[in-house]
Amino acid sequence: QVQLVESGGGLVQAGGSLRLSCAASGSIYSINGMGWYRQGPGKQRELVAGITSGGNKNYANSVKGRFTISRDNAKNTVYLQMISLKPEDTAVYYCNADIRENYYTGVIAYWGQGTQVTVSS
Repeated sequence: QVQLVESGGGLVQAGGSLRLSCAASGSIYSINGMGWYRQGPGKQRELVAGITSGGNKNYANSVKGRFTISRDNAKNTVYLQMISLKPEDTAVYYCNADIRENYYTGVIAYWGQGTQVTVSS
C-alpha cells in the first residue's frame, strides 16, 4: 500500500515563507508526475504546481514567481517552497503523485491527507 505523508504547513504572517514536503512510501515501482493542489474555504481544489519525473515544472498563474516545486527522486519526495505568502494562499494543501506499484499495474493517482497553510494579514 502506498502512502503520501505531508509536512510543513502552519500559520505564517503575510510576506512570510513556508516549505511543504511530501514523502511517498510503500510498494513503489515508479513515480511519474508529482504535484501540489490546494483547496481554500468555499473553493474548489486547484492545481498549484506540478513536476514531471524529468523535472519539467508548471505553476498556477497566481503563484508564479513566489512558489517553487522540486523533487528528490531518490527519496520519493516532492517539495513546495513558498515565499511572499498572501492571505489568499490560505488553504489545505494536498500532495499528489502518479505511482506504479509494480511492473504489471497501471498508474494510480495517490493523495496525501492535506496540510493546513494559514496566512494572516
